[in-house]
Amino acid sequence: MSKKAESKNQTVSLVLGSGGARGLAHIGVIKWLEENNYEVKSIAGCSIGAMIGGVYAAGKLDELEEWMCSITKMDMANLLDISWGNGGIFKGDKVIDTLKDLIGDKQIKNLPIPFTAVAADIITQKEVWINKGSLFDAIRASISLPLFFTPVKHKDKLLIDGGVLNPVPIAPTFDDHTDLTIAVNLGGPLLIRNEKETNTKGKKEGWGKFQESIKKFIDKYSDSDNSKEKDWGMYKVADRAFDTMQSSIARMKIATYPPDVEIKIARNACGTLDFDRATHMIELGFNKAKEAFDQNHKEV
Repeated sequence: MSKKAESKNQTVSLVLGSGGARGLAHIGVIKWLEENNYEVKSIAGCSIGAMIGGVYAAGKLDELEEWMCSITKMDMANLLDISWGNGGIFKGDKVIDTLKDLIGDKQIKNLPIPFTAVAADIITQKEVWINKGSLFDAIRASISLPLFFTPVKHKDKLLIDGGVLNPVPIAPTFDDHTDLTIAVNLGGPLLIRNEKETNTKGKKEGWGKFQESIKKFIDKYSDSDNSKEKDWGMYKVADRAFDTMQSSIARMKIATYPPDVEIKIARNACGTLDFDRATHMIELGFNKAKEAFDQNHKEV
Protein backbone atom coordinates (compact mmCIF):
# COMPACT_ATOMS: atom_id res chain seq x y z
CA MET A 1 0.00 0.00 0.00
CA SER A 2 1.39 3.42 -0.92
CA LYS A 3 2.15 6.05 1.68
CA LYS A 4 -0.44 8.34 0.12
CA ALA A 5 -3.11 5.70 0.45
CA GLU A 6 -2.13 4.98 4.04
CA SER A 7 -2.25 8.62 5.05
CA LYS A 8 -5.56 9.45 3.38
CA ASN A 9 -7.95 11.37 5.61
CA GLN A 10 -5.54 11.49 8.56
CA THR A 11 -5.89 14.71 10.54
CA VAL A 12 -2.92 16.57 11.99
CA SER A 13 -2.07 18.95 14.80
CA LEU A 14 0.96 20.78 13.39
CA VAL A 15 3.60 22.26 15.70
CA LEU A 16 6.09 24.61 14.03
CA GLY A 17 9.21 25.51 15.96
CA SER A 18 11.47 28.51 16.41
CA GLY A 19 14.77 28.98 14.60
CA GLY A 20 15.02 31.99 12.30
CA ALA A 21 15.53 31.34 8.59
CA ARG A 22 15.65 27.59 9.22
CA GLY A 23 11.89 27.94 9.63
CA LEU A 24 11.56 28.26 5.87
CA ALA A 25 11.74 24.47 6.04
CA HIS A 26 8.24 24.62 7.54
CA ILE A 27 6.93 25.50 4.09
CA GLY A 28 8.45 22.33 2.65
CA VAL A 29 7.00 20.23 5.47
CA ILE A 30 3.52 21.62 4.82
CA LYS A 31 3.85 20.98 1.09
CA TRP A 32 4.79 17.35 1.77
CA LEU A 33 1.84 16.88 4.12
CA GLU A 34 -0.56 18.29 1.56
CA GLU A 35 0.84 16.14 -1.24
CA ASN A 36 0.41 13.05 0.94
CA ASN A 37 -3.19 13.69 1.96
CA TYR A 38 -2.66 14.80 5.54
CA GLU A 39 -5.20 17.39 6.68
CA VAL A 40 -3.92 20.05 9.06
CA LYS A 41 -6.68 20.77 11.59
CA SER A 42 -4.77 22.99 14.03
CA ILE A 43 -1.47 24.87 14.20
CA ALA A 44 0.70 25.99 17.10
CA GLY A 45 3.75 28.04 16.18
CA CYS A 46 6.60 29.88 17.80
CA SER A 47 8.61 32.72 16.22
CA ILE A 48 9.20 31.85 12.54
CA GLY A 49 6.87 28.89 13.15
CA ALA A 50 4.14 31.36 14.14
CA MET A 51 4.77 33.36 10.98
CA ILE A 52 4.68 30.39 8.59
CA GLY A 53 1.87 28.68 10.50
CA GLY A 54 -0.27 31.81 10.75
CA VAL A 55 0.06 32.59 7.06
CA TYR A 56 -0.79 28.97 6.20
CA ALA A 57 -3.82 29.08 8.49
CA ALA A 58 -4.93 32.17 6.57
CA GLY A 59 -4.68 30.29 3.28
CA LYS A 60 -1.88 32.50 1.94
CA LEU A 61 1.19 30.26 2.07
CA ASP A 62 1.71 30.33 -1.71
CA GLU A 63 1.99 34.12 -1.65
CA LEU A 64 4.49 34.00 1.22
CA GLU A 65 6.54 31.30 -0.49
CA GLU A 66 6.73 33.29 -3.71
CA TRP A 67 7.89 36.38 -1.83
CA MET A 68 10.42 34.47 0.28
CA CYS A 69 11.92 32.79 -2.78
CA SER A 70 12.46 36.16 -4.47
CA ILE A 71 14.00 37.97 -1.50
CA THR A 72 17.69 38.96 -1.42
CA LYS A 73 20.09 39.92 1.34
CA MET A 74 19.70 43.57 0.44
CA ASP A 75 15.90 43.26 0.49
CA MET A 76 16.16 41.97 4.04
CA ALA A 77 18.52 44.79 5.02
CA ASN A 78 16.01 47.33 3.69
CA LEU A 79 13.30 45.83 5.92
CA LEU A 80 15.30 46.47 9.09
CA ASP A 81 14.04 49.60 10.86
CA ILE A 82 16.39 50.70 13.62
CA SER A 83 15.02 51.27 17.10
CA TRP A 84 16.60 53.66 19.55
CA GLY A 85 16.76 52.39 23.12
CA ASN A 86 13.61 50.25 23.16
CA GLY A 87 15.05 46.88 24.12
CA GLY A 88 16.04 45.75 20.64
CA ILE A 89 18.09 46.89 17.66
CA PHE A 90 15.17 46.81 15.21
CA LYS A 91 11.47 47.67 15.58
CA GLY A 92 10.20 45.03 13.17
CA ASP A 93 7.40 47.26 11.88
CA LYS A 94 8.58 47.24 8.26
CA VAL A 95 8.69 43.44 8.17
CA ILE A 96 5.18 43.11 9.57
CA ASP A 97 3.77 45.93 7.41
CA THR A 98 5.23 44.29 4.31
CA LEU A 99 3.60 40.99 5.25
CA LYS A 100 0.28 42.72 5.92
CA ASP A 101 0.42 44.29 2.47
CA LEU A 102 1.24 40.92 0.94
CA ILE A 103 -1.16 38.74 2.92
CA GLY A 104 -3.74 41.10 4.38
CA ASP A 105 -4.21 41.21 8.15
CA LYS A 106 -6.88 38.93 9.56
CA GLN A 107 -8.48 38.10 12.87
CA ILE A 108 -7.32 34.78 14.29
CA LYS A 109 -10.87 33.76 15.21
CA ASN A 110 -11.84 33.94 11.53
CA LEU A 111 -9.05 31.72 10.21
CA PRO A 112 -10.16 28.44 8.60
CA ILE A 113 -7.58 26.55 10.70
CA PRO A 114 -7.37 27.14 14.48
CA PHE A 115 -4.07 28.86 15.24
CA THR A 116 -2.02 29.67 18.34
CA ALA A 117 1.10 31.84 18.40
CA VAL A 118 3.38 31.32 21.39
CA ALA A 119 5.31 34.20 22.95
CA ALA A 120 7.04 34.67 26.31
CA ASP A 121 6.23 37.29 28.95
CA ILE A 122 9.57 38.71 30.01
CA ILE A 123 8.12 40.02 33.29
CA THR A 124 6.29 36.94 34.61
CA GLN A 125 8.58 34.50 32.75
CA LYS A 126 5.58 32.55 31.49
CA GLU A 127 4.39 31.36 28.09
CA VAL A 128 1.64 33.39 26.47
CA TRP A 129 -0.65 31.68 23.97
CA ILE A 130 -2.21 34.11 21.55
CA ASN A 131 -5.27 32.71 19.76
CA LYS A 132 -7.41 35.86 19.50
CA GLY A 133 -7.07 39.26 17.90
CA SER A 134 -4.97 40.38 14.96
CA LEU A 135 -2.98 37.63 13.26
CA PHE A 136 0.02 39.81 12.58
CA ASP A 137 0.01 41.34 16.05
CA ALA A 138 0.31 37.78 17.35
CA ILE A 139 3.07 36.96 14.87
CA ARG A 140 4.99 40.15 15.73
CA ALA A 141 4.93 39.27 19.41
CA SER A 142 6.10 35.73 18.79
CA ILE A 143 9.08 36.75 16.61
CA SER A 144 10.53 39.26 19.09
CA LEU A 145 14.00 37.73 19.15
CA PRO A 146 15.90 39.15 22.16
CA LEU A 147 18.49 41.79 21.23
CA PHE A 148 17.31 41.81 17.60
CA PHE A 149 13.63 42.93 17.69
CA THR A 150 12.03 45.14 20.33
CA PRO A 151 9.61 43.45 22.78
CA VAL A 152 5.88 43.89 22.19
CA LYS A 153 3.40 45.30 24.71
CA HIS A 154 0.30 43.11 24.79
CA LYS A 155 -2.34 44.09 27.35
CA ASP A 156 -0.38 44.13 30.63
CA LYS A 157 2.43 41.96 29.29
CA LEU A 158 5.79 42.59 27.63
CA LEU A 159 6.33 39.83 25.10
CA ILE A 160 9.43 38.39 23.46
CA ASP A 161 10.18 35.40 21.23
CA GLY A 162 8.38 32.30 22.51
CA GLY A 163 11.49 30.24 21.82
CA VAL A 164 12.94 31.56 25.07
CA LEU A 165 10.59 29.22 26.97
CA ASN A 166 9.18 26.77 24.43
CA PRO A 167 10.78 26.54 20.97
CA VAL A 168 8.57 23.58 19.94
CA PRO A 169 5.15 24.42 21.46
CA ILE A 170 3.29 21.12 21.61
CA ALA A 171 1.17 21.97 24.66
CA PRO A 172 -1.42 24.11 22.80
CA THR A 173 -2.42 20.99 20.82
CA PHE A 174 -3.11 18.77 23.84
CA ASP A 175 -6.90 19.08 23.57
CA ASP A 176 -7.02 18.54 19.81
CA HIS A 177 -8.94 15.54 18.54
CA THR A 178 -6.64 14.71 15.63
CA ASP A 179 -5.00 11.52 14.42
CA LEU A 180 -1.42 12.77 14.67
CA THR A 181 0.66 15.47 16.33
CA ILE A 182 3.54 16.44 14.08
CA ALA A 183 6.32 18.68 15.42
CA VAL A 184 9.00 20.40 13.37
CA ASN A 185 12.10 20.95 15.51
CA LEU A 186 14.54 23.46 14.03
CA GLY A 187 17.16 22.65 16.66
CA GLY A 188 18.09 19.22 15.35
CA PRO A 189 21.56 17.59 15.48
CA LEU A 190 24.34 19.44 13.73
CA LEU A 191 24.93 18.74 10.08
CA ILE A 192 28.59 17.86 9.53
CA ARG A 193 30.08 20.04 6.82
CA ASN A 194 33.42 20.83 5.27
CA GLU A 195 34.17 24.17 6.94
CA LYS A 196 36.22 25.46 4.00
CA GLU A 197 33.39 24.74 1.57
CA THR A 198 30.85 26.38 3.88
CA ASN A 199 32.87 29.57 4.19
CA THR A 200 33.38 29.80 0.43
CA LYS A 201 29.69 29.21 -0.21
CA GLY A 202 28.72 31.96 2.20
CA LYS A 203 30.91 34.47 0.41
CA LYS A 204 29.48 33.57 -2.98
CA GLU A 205 25.95 34.08 -1.70
CA GLY A 206 26.66 37.70 -0.75
CA TRP A 207 26.61 37.43 3.03
CA GLY A 208 29.17 40.25 3.29
CA LYS A 209 26.86 43.15 2.39
CA PHE A 210 24.06 41.97 4.65
CA GLN A 211 26.44 41.32 7.53
CA GLU A 212 27.87 44.82 7.15
CA SER A 213 24.42 46.45 7.17
CA ILE A 214 23.57 44.84 10.52
CA LYS A 215 27.07 45.37 11.87
CA LYS A 216 26.80 49.14 11.31
CA PHE A 217 23.65 49.27 13.45
CA ILE A 218 25.28 47.28 16.23
CA ASP A 219 28.39 49.47 16.16
CA LYS A 220 26.27 52.47 17.20
CA TYR A 221 25.84 50.93 20.64
CA SER A 222 29.51 50.93 21.65
CA ASP A 223 32.01 53.70 22.36
CA SER A 224 35.07 51.50 22.39
CA ASP A 225 37.85 52.07 19.86
CA ASN A 226 37.66 48.44 18.77
CA SER A 227 33.86 48.36 18.90
CA LYS A 228 33.35 46.98 15.41
CA GLU A 229 35.12 43.73 16.07
CA LYS A 230 33.83 43.38 19.63
CA ASP A 231 30.16 44.19 18.94
CA TRP A 232 29.87 41.95 15.90
CA GLY A 233 31.43 39.19 17.96
CA MET A 234 28.89 39.93 20.70
CA TYR A 235 25.99 39.57 18.27
CA LYS A 236 27.25 36.27 16.91
CA VAL A 237 27.84 34.91 20.41
CA ALA A 238 24.31 35.97 21.46
CA ASP A 239 22.84 34.35 18.36
CA ARG A 240 24.72 31.10 18.94
CA ALA A 241 23.84 31.11 22.64
CA PHE A 242 20.14 31.54 21.87
CA ASP A 243 20.26 28.67 19.39
CA THR A 244 22.00 26.46 21.94
CA MET A 245 19.42 27.32 24.60
CA GLN A 246 16.51 26.64 22.26
CA SER A 247 17.92 23.27 21.18
CA SER A 248 18.37 22.19 24.78
CA ILE A 249 14.84 23.26 25.78
CA ALA A 250 13.36 21.61 22.68
CA ARG A 251 14.98 18.27 23.54
CA MET A 252 13.54 18.39 27.06
CA LYS A 253 10.05 19.41 25.91
CA ILE A 254 9.90 16.70 23.24
CA ALA A 255 11.21 14.07 25.65
CA THR A 256 8.44 15.01 28.09
CA TYR A 257 5.65 15.34 25.51
CA PRO A 258 6.73 13.35 22.46
CA PRO A 259 4.77 14.03 19.26
CA ASP A 260 3.69 11.19 17.01
CA VAL A 261 6.18 12.38 14.40
CA GLU A 262 9.16 14.69 14.96
CA ILE A 263 10.76 16.28 11.91
CA LYS A 264 14.27 17.47 12.73
CA ILE A 265 16.05 20.26 10.89
CA ALA A 266 19.75 20.61 11.70
CA ARG A 267 20.38 23.74 13.74
CA ASN A 268 23.21 24.68 11.37
CA ALA A 269 21.23 24.00 8.18
CA CYS A 270 21.43 27.73 7.53
CA GLY A 271 22.10 30.91 9.47
CA THR A 272 19.43 32.64 11.53
CA LEU A 273 19.21 35.47 9.00
CA ASP A 274 19.76 33.52 5.77
CA PHE A 275 16.28 34.21 4.41
CA ASP A 276 17.67 34.37 0.89
CA ARG A 277 18.11 30.58 1.03
CA ALA A 278 14.38 29.96 0.89
CA THR A 279 14.40 27.56 -2.07
CA HIS A 280 17.04 25.36 -0.45
CA MET A 281 15.34 25.32 2.96
CA ILE A 282 11.88 24.58 1.53
CA GLU A 283 13.31 21.62 -0.36
CA LEU A 284 15.11 20.47 2.79
CA GLY A 285 11.88 20.62 4.80
CA PHE A 286 10.06 18.59 2.16
CA ASN A 287 12.77 15.91 2.16
CA LYS A 288 13.05 15.79 5.96
CA ALA A 289 9.29 15.33 6.27
CA LYS A 290 9.48 12.35 3.92
CA GLU A 291 12.42 10.89 5.87
CA ALA A 292 10.65 11.30 9.21
CA PHE A 293 7.47 9.60 8.00
CA ASP A 294 9.41 6.81 6.31
CA GLN A 295 11.28 6.21 9.57
CA ASN A 296 8.09 6.37 11.61
CA HIS A 297 6.47 3.85 9.25
CA LYS A 298 9.37 1.43 9.74
CA GLU A 299 9.12 1.67 13.53
CA VAL A 300 5.37 1.02 13.66
